[in-house]
Amino acid sequence: MKDYLIRGIDKTGNIRIFVATTTNMVEEARNNHNTSPTATAALGRALTAGSMMGVMMKNEKDRLTLKISGDGPIGTIMIVANNKVEIKGYVDHPYADVPSRDDGKLDVGRLVGSNGTITTIMDLGLKEPYIGQANLVSGEIAEDLATYYVISEQQPSAIGLGVLVDKDISVKAAGGYIIQLLPDVSDEDITKIEEAISKTPPISSLIDKGLTPEDIMYELLREFEMEILDRVDINYRCDCSRERIEEVLLSIGKKEIEAMIEEDGKGEVVCHFCNTKYHFSKEELEKLIVDK
Repeated sequence: MKDYLIRGIDKTGNIRIFVATTTNMVEEARNNHNTSPTATAALGRALTAGSMMGVMMKNEKDRLTLKISGDGPIGTIMIVANNKVEIKGYVDHPYADVPSRDDGKLDVGRLVGSNGTITTIMDLGLKEPYIGQANLVSGEIAEDLATYYVISEQQPSAIGLGVLVDKDISVKAAGGYIIQLLPDVSDEDITKIEEAISKTPPISSLIDKGLTPEDIMYELLREFEMEILDRVDINYRCDCSRERIEEVLLSIGKKEIEAMIEEDGKGEVVCHFCNTKYHFSKEELEKLIVDK
């Protein structure tokens, strides 16, 4: 199944939902970063969340950064997305892992850590980006993000994120949903949603069974008349280039480039997001200095 997400709303306009299937994107990220099984689950959940948060932005040039910084061994998780759902991400320590929980599930909460913050930075083309932040509550990411929406955005949200890692450590299924309650939603409708969520299996198992985002939306909100507003493809895409890497080199300063030439006679820069390696010869580094 091709990765995509849908955005839907109920007929009263009081409930909106985003549902994404992200199996291929998360597998590509796993391949790029060679993540451990639990790190794959953590990065995959964050990428899935970032894809749905990205599509919430209005303009093509708007840019979302999602940063999850806990006290667990994985370090910081960094996700960048836009409203076309072109997304990239990395973790500080991709090889970090922890034992599975007693129920056999991957212990993402322990890997991420529950002491820390979840931060969103939205560059909307204004003088200053919008920054929102909340404390982590579990490190499981979905719970933390739901808390963030209530505290920082005053937006009650129900969030489910899941990554099913296969025996060969590849990604078998991944996806997520965000249900947001708008101001005029009734207490009765809230109860219906809570009951439906409690009876619905984990989203990764639904995707593994072949359910589409549309199927999952109707499964979660079966008591409501839902309309699908749009469908957007999801792509793991890094926008790094040699030109951008040259700008990064120039930003570190002439003295550092000269030291690189003197010590190694060459340079190598690795993109955090896709692990592409950019090599620079001594002559190319000297030209950068001259052109500067």
